[in-house]
Amino acid sequence: MSWISYLEVTIFFALAVSVSVSADSLEDIKHVVLFMQENRAFDHYFGTMAGVRGFADPNVQVNPDGRTTFQQPVTKQQTNKADQLTPWYINYLGGEWLDATQCMGAGDWGWEHMHAAYNGGLTNQWAATNTPYSIGFFKRSDIPVHFDIAEGWTVGDMYQESILASTDPNRIIWMSGTVNNPGTPSNPDGDGNMILDNNASPGCEKPHFNCYPFTWKTIPEYWTDAGVSWQVYQDVDNFQDNMLAYFTQYQKAGKESPLTKHGKSYLGLQQFYDDAANGTLPEISYIVGPAELSEHYPYLPSDGAWLQKNVVDAITSSPLYNETVLIISYDEVGGYADHVTPYIAPKDTPGEWIHDPYGMVGNTPVGPGFRLPFSIISPWTRGGHVFTEHADHNSQNLFVEEWLTAHGHQNIRSKEMPPWRREHMSNLLKAFDFDHPDYSIPPITPSIPPLTDPTIPIEPDSPLGSLDGNYIGAAH
Repeated sequence: MSWISYLEVTIFFALAVSVSVSADSLEDIKHVVLFMQENRAFDHYFGTMAGVRGFADPNVQVNPDGRTTFQQPVTKQQTNKADQLTPWYINYLGGEWLDATQCMGAGDWGWEHMHAAYNGGLTNQWAATNTPYSIGFFKRSDIPVHFDIAEGWTVGDMYQESILASTDPNRIIWMSGTVNNPGTPSNPDGDGNMILDNNASPGCEKPHFNCYPFTWKTIPEYWTDAGVSWQVYQDVDNFQDNMLAYFTQYQKAGKESPLTKHGKSYLGLQQFYDDAANGTLPEISYIVGPAELSEHYPYLPSDGAWLQKNVVDAITSSPLYNETVLIISYDEVGGYADHVTPYIAPKDTPGEWIHDPYGMVGNTPVGPGFRLPFSIISPWTRGGHVFTEHADHNSQNLFVEEWLTAHGHQNIRSKEMPPWRREHMSNLLKAFDFDHPDYSIPPITPSIPPLTDPTIPIEPDSPLGSLDGNYIGAAH
């Protein structure tokens, strides 16, 4: 009998978004590690997992045409053998496909394609407007490390993208609380510049739209002001995923500025492993992994699993484990489908609805978007639990705010975060059982190290980092 069969899966129903947890409980936590990977959807990874809202969802949405969101229409141009597709197992052919599908992509994942899939809340255009590959999924046998981590501690099955869009805006919200769209606290009148899709070219696509660099205050600046220690751990081949480098204040910071030393330096992930082993981690750590280990197609989930296991092992073997929380999340779905229609704000909520600047869907929600894989690793989240509160990337920021407040810090609440997110996204506190910590460590399936060529130099493509490293695995 497998180890997971011994677990009692406990579901925490969302009775309230905000919850009061005693300062003594949160004070047990001394370190928080935030680790974000790339471009995978919840159903795509965990749709077959027991106890979660997956493919056995008894409350699946039924649309006016009588189809559920599992029944995705296809066009005649795609196939003349069926008029719909349901989620299908990527590796149904077995054999050599077990390796080949690790590199498989699903289609597009930008603002236009994600809003097309959303389709005004019908969530029925994944295959028709993207690709049939978007509704393919993996099983435990394909991604055992991911399952081991999620089932060994706590998995969240209602954690959403912050925006129905691509990597950059989602990671920008993770690190700053907002994309500065009209109606948000930092851009109430719409006269400021917003970012809704990937852009690292100076200037704006059109007035006030997709403008780079960014100028509003980031989350780590609040920590710096409060005297909280923090560090971005990244190598040069960071996939240009460290969004702090996209902000003017970081670009103009001097070498001795904390914004440079903690937000833009390339210490490398080995420094994180060393700091964890030596018990010298800062209070808050960001991990921005190498491009080839990010799980963004064509890069392999199995290579990302190797990185995830390294990070988890570094924490669980650290003398700091008994006082540390590690949160593993993904930035956006990468074009892969999820059947749960996003939980969004009521129509015309300030900062949550805008007129589509691409002219495709009219008045539309910015987000939150579709569900993502999400796990919380700590002694207080051990044991195979499923956390069901509505959450997004700002939930991580809300959790850190509550934790720092419990430690006596003041004025660390982001003024840029949209009010609806602060009021309706979980602060994650109910995922923790501070009365019954479990310091045991569950087993994690061994993972094969990805191939590297140390003779390949790693040079930054730009001040943002590099899109490539010296990994030479199957994706190359």
